[in-house]
Amino acid sequence: MWDNALNYFYEAAKRGSMRLASEKIGVAVSSISRQISQLERTFGMSLIEPGRRSIKLTEAGKLVFEFHRKQLTDRESLVNQLQELRDVKTGRVVLGIGEGFMGDAFAGTIAQFHRQNPGIEIIIDSGPSAQIVRMVLEDDVHIGMILHVTDEPKVRTRLAVKEPLMVLCAPDHPAAELQAVSLNTLAEYQLCLPPQGFRIRAILAQAEHRARIALEPMLVTTSIQMMRDVAKAGNVVTVLPRISALAELADGSLVARPLLDAELEDSTVSLIHRLGRQLNGAPARLLSLLENNLKSWTLPDAERE
Repeated sequence: MWDNALNYFYEAAKRGSMRLASEKIGVAVSSISRQISQLERTFGMSLIEPGRRSIKLTEAGKLVFEFHRKQLTDRESLVNQLQELRDVKTGRVVLGIGEGFMGDAFAGTIAQFHRQNPGIEIIIDSGPSAQIVRMVLEDDVHIGMILHVTDEPKVRTRLAVKEPLMVLCAPDHPAAELQAVSLNTLAEYQLCLPPQGFRIRAILAQAEHRARIALEPMLVTTSIQMMRDVAKAGNVVTVLPRISALAELADGSLVARPLLDAELEDSTVSLIHRLGRQLNGAPARLLSLLENNLKSWTLPDAERE
């Protein structure tokens, strides 16, 4: 009874409504409401502010919410540690990956981890960096990889490495003849970019504001593969971190040129997890592997060789 009531309350608070919690858990809204009311009678305090269409927690509700979230993460940590003691290579790791990282380098890391941990299930969610930070905060993912350093106080940055955005184009594109590409020159080319709301576009928007120009892509897509493919076709350029196209840069089907903007050169890739969340077992092993490989992905070509 206690565990069910806490779980119903937690899911309703996390999703902002009893209806959404009902859809997630698979029970009637009335059942969720009764369980939450029972919790409030047990504690002798309101957990949810009355008279609102969406759920807003009282101070007591916030304490109960954090208590149950800690219970869930502590339980997961215990299970992982017991599995390690039994040397049972089972379990799962959930990753939140920001835009720009779904290339061969990342896929190779996942394949490497699977070879070393064949019984571990890996779940990967991708999306804008802001969404990944939210998923880390809400414990929807163990580890996040984002294209900036977050200032969220409840997020720990495990590793941050410099990774400026680059102009990627085919070797016969006019941009390939340049040592670097200015924002004004970039605006003259046919562009393929991710949608507004993605971190890449936010970084570029700041550069556009500084340069007082507006980039107008002819193709907008959430698919990193599409961005690489249209750039390889010859007429279009795209903007991505180098690590998004290491294989194409190595085989010569794409070339990378820096963007002439000092602040763009300071952009970073960060590995993050929620502050206070103990990562044991498979999540800890994958985080360690990502740390090691990310450092090599971001080395200049001469140093990598």
